[in-house]
Amino acid sequence: MPTQIRCKSIGTVLCKKTRASKYKDVEPTLKIEEVDGLELVKKFSEEMESMLRRKVEAVERLVEAAEDADLTHEYNSTLVFNYYNSLLINERDEKDNYVELGDEFILEPNEHFNNLLVNTTYSDVQLPTNVYNRDPDILNGVYMSEALNPIFVDNFERDPKLTWQYFGSSSGFFRLYPGIKWMPDENGVISFDCRNRGWYIQAATSPKDIIILVDISGSMKGLLLTIAKHTIITILDTLGENDFVNIIAYNDYVHYVEPCFKGILVQADRDNREHFKQLVDELQAKGVGTVNKALMESFRVLREFRDAGQGGLCNQAIMLITDGAMEDYEYVFEKYNWPDRKVCL
Repeated sequence: MPTQIRCKSIGTVLCKKTRASKYKDVEPTLKIEEVDGLELVKKFSEEMESMLRRKVEAVERLVEAAEDADLTHEYNSTLVFNYYNSLLINERDEKDNYVELGDEFILEPNEHFNNLLVNTTYSDVQLPTNVYNRDPDILNGVYMSEALNPIFVDNFERDPKLTWQYFGSSSGFFRLYPGIKWMPDENGVISFDCRNRGWYIQAATSPKDIIILVDISGSMKGLLLTIAKHTIITILDTLGENDFVNIIAYNDYVHYVEPCFKGILVQADRDNREHFKQLVDELQAKGVGTVNKALMESFRVLREFRDAGQGGLCNQAIMLITDGAMEDYEYVFEKYNWPDRKVCL
């Protein structure tokens, strides 16, 4: 420990020991032990393999349970079923009764989950604001996925190091274990939609190469261009890091929204998607739309990537956003996409 010396003229001074004296203090307790590097790496490898295997087995049990539940479930368009809605749990009305889909749901702080209030005996269901919580598709899906509850609990008991387990549905509901209370934003809106998350997109779709063509001719001014921009942003949000993308705007000329990406496709990672969104927001409508040149450029880029073995190496598509085309441009498709039709439009 440092020694304190009091001097009237300069106050308290901390005298630090030199490194040499510190070493002498601890030297008697130090020892050098030879370690086999290969054995150490082997041990780490085995422990990591065991950890990953437990997690893979947990996912496999969930997949098997979900598939079995789906096979045995018969769709019922008039199904009446109550479930724990994560937004409504523990909520009461003016008469102090629990609101619909908001029964008592015990929540306790759990150190393993960063001391969040959770329920480790049951999962609950989250839905974005724009999804109706009593829609027949939602009710049937939530009812079917009830079969996952015992699997969630069993997985956690087998491997207490597991954290969150969840199931995302194409209809829009998100079953989460352990159950939590989901809070809306400051406007009372829940914008989280599991279908827009990277893990869902990558699991639900194959890698793809996408070129988005957007008409910025004079006829697209005003509301039409606003809708087009929103559509592009929505498309970008559905892409994941296994996808490749570029955006071409056209009027009298063909414009790459990012000139640095001219003639290529770029990985649809978060940075590139956000960059594209900023550029799309700056688009302005003017001139006359000539989509044929934009289509030919798109087919050319996709073909070059396909021939070079680049991109997603799976599906390729051109997405055309316009208020209408003057013709069907059959000659472009005959030249670039027939008879194999390797590119979807």
